Amino acid sequence: MEKQSFRPGAMLNPVPVVMVSCGTKQDPNIITIAWTGIVNSDPPMTYISVRKQRHSYSIIKESGEFVINLCTEHLAFAADYCGVKSGRDADKFAAQNLTPVPGEAVSCPAIKESPVNLECKVKEIHSYGSHDMFVAEIVNVRADKALIDVQGRIRLDQAGLICYNHGEYFGLKKEALGRFGYSVMKPKTRKRIAAEKRKKAAGAKRRAAEKRPKSR
Repeated sequence: MEKQSFRPGAMLNPVPVVMVSCGTKQDPNIITIAWTGIVNSDPPMTYISVRKQRHSYSIIKESGEFVINLCTEHLAFAADYCGVKSGRDADKFAAQNLTPVPGEAVSCPAIKESPVNLECKVKEIHSYGSHDMFVAEIVNVRADKALIDVQGRIRLDQAGLICYNHGEYFGLKKEALGRFGYSVMKPKTRKRIAAEKRKKAAGAKRRAAEKRPKSR
C-alpha cells in the first residue's frame, strides 16, 4: 500500500476519553482529557497531559491530586462540554447534572455517574512545551457494583465506554475481536472459548425474546 508523509504531529488515534475531576467539594472542576494512559503496573501509574493555560492545570499542580473518571456513551455530551467550557466561567458539575462524590484516598471529588473512578496522586511533573505531563500513582479504584461479575472482575466491556478519534467520539465495540494470547492459542482452548461465546449469545437471545411483549 502506497504511503504519503505528513509533518510530525499528534497522530496517534484512537485515544481514551476521560473526565478528570479536581479541586474541592466546595469548588470542584472537570477537565476532559484524551492524552492519558498507563505507564506502569506495580505500582499502578498513570498520566494526564494538560496545557498550562487550562483552569484545571493550576488546581492539579497545587493540590497534587486528581480523579480519572471513565466515560460512557451516555456521558459523551458531558465530556465534550467539559472539554470546551472553562471552569473559570462555568460550574461544569451543575451544568451537566453531574454529581461530585468525595474521594476515598484523595481530597478532590469523583464523578458519581462515571462507571469507574481512578483516584490519583501526582508523583512527577514533566514539561514538554505545549503541555505538562502529570505522572501519578493510582491510589484507589472505585467501580459500579453493576459491572462486577460473580468472579469479582470489573466488566468494562459492558460499560459502553467511548474513545476519541480525529475530533469525533466513538463507542467501543461490544464484542471483543480476541483475548490476549489468542494468536497462539491451542485448538482445544480456541474451541472451548468459541463454545462459550455461542452459549453466551444464545442466552442473550433468549433473554431478549422473554422481554418481548407476547401477542394475543
